Amino acid sequence: MEAKVNNSRISLARGDITEEATDAIVNAANSRLIGGGGVDGAIHRAGGPEIMAECRKIGGCPAGGAVITTAGRLKAKKVIHTVGPIYKDGKHQEAELLASAYFSSLKLAVDHGLKSISFPSISTGAYGYPVEDAAEVALKAVISFLSANKGIDLVRFVLFSDADLKTYAGVLKKLT
Repeated sequence: MEAKVNNSRISLARGDITEEATDAIVNAANSRLIGGGGVDGAIHRAGGPEIMAECRKIGGCPAGGAVITTAGRLKAKKVIHTVGPIYKDGKHQEAELLASAYFSSLKLAVDHGLKSISFPSISTGAYGYPVEDAAEVALKAVISFLSANKGIDLVRFVLFSDADLKTYAGVLKKLT
């Protein structure tokens, strides 16, 4: 499924984010940037040690923030590492921090002249954010950013499961 916002496209796909050839892929990182499981581990394994070497130099990233590194052996040019919130109950600024993770990532992409970016579903794995709630926050944040900023041609959400893809498609249809 696709939607247009200004001159930008939002695209949804099921797949493996490490195979994306967009200018940047986004890593759902932890605040210490030390690698981990899920998307984070897969990106570090596929991209090689150059990514971790740059993460060590950077040192860390707060929830809602983002940093950029090389993509190592990945097809993408850069990896943007963002830290989503750990979901508690939805009453501890989780939505604000999650939206900030998307905004921060998109701003870094624009600042570095990157035209296309692929996101996973941030915070919905080990961090426990409910997928439908996360999809709504993510898509609203991306639509808002694209409505107010130029420079990004394509934002792709690369989702791990058919169920996540269906959820994101339903939310995107509702919002556009």
